[in-house]
Amino acid sequence: MVNVDDAVVARHIVKGRRFEILVDADKAREVREGSKVPFDELLASEEVYKDAGKGERAGERELKETFKSSDLNVIVYEIIKKGTIQLTTEQRKKAVEAKRKQIVNFIARSAINPQTKTPHPPQRIEKAMEEARVGVDPFKPVEEQVKDILNALMPIIPIRIENANLEIVIPAQSYGRCYSVLKEYGKFKTQGWLNNGNFRCVIEMPAGLKVELMDALRKRTGGEVEIKEVK
Repeated sequence: MVNVDDAVVARHIVKGRRFEILVDADKAREVREGSKVPFDELLASEEVYKDAGKGERAGERELKETFKSSDLNVIVYEIIKKGTIQLTTEQRKKAVEAKRKQIVNFIARSAINPQTKTPHPPQRIEKAMEEARVGVDPFKPVEEQVKDILNALMPIIPIRIENANLEIVIPAQSYGRCYSVLKEYGKFKTQGWLNNGNFRCVIEMPAGLKVELMDALRKRTGGEVEIKEVK
């Protein structure tokens, strides 16, 4: 379990009822981003409180009435996902900085300068975010923040996420090494096997990631891959 001295309070107020749990701040952030985290890494105590500071526990009846369940797994995840995490100033600063780096890296990999059709370097994106005074939510997934951040950056630098469709043909022997990579970078529009046994697909993906994907596929196939952009 998480050391109580290192834990922070996750609080959720429902119809005037307050519910609190003691959690690891970093692991709670992972939960907010969609990850499943074992309780021994997430919680300092398998208790739901009305007031964690006073050690006042919530009753089973009001938990059932509020969360429609007595399952601790359901209750804990709802409190974390829908409530607030009470970070210290230093913890929040660290969390915001980590999320900012994730956002910058995502935009640098996914977006392009529509004038030159090339990606922006991370330093340029970071500088533009500072100039636009973009706020970052340390608990909100990157993908949910990117649209608003791009809108804030557009008056400062030419930028947009432009999608590309790639037709890719991979030898059968390389299929296992490449399929997970394809899923990571894009969304399949078509996929199937050719008469010669090769795997063919068309994927839609951010144009800024094309070169990165091509390099990854060439490494995994020893250069035996066919890639072309299609409409």
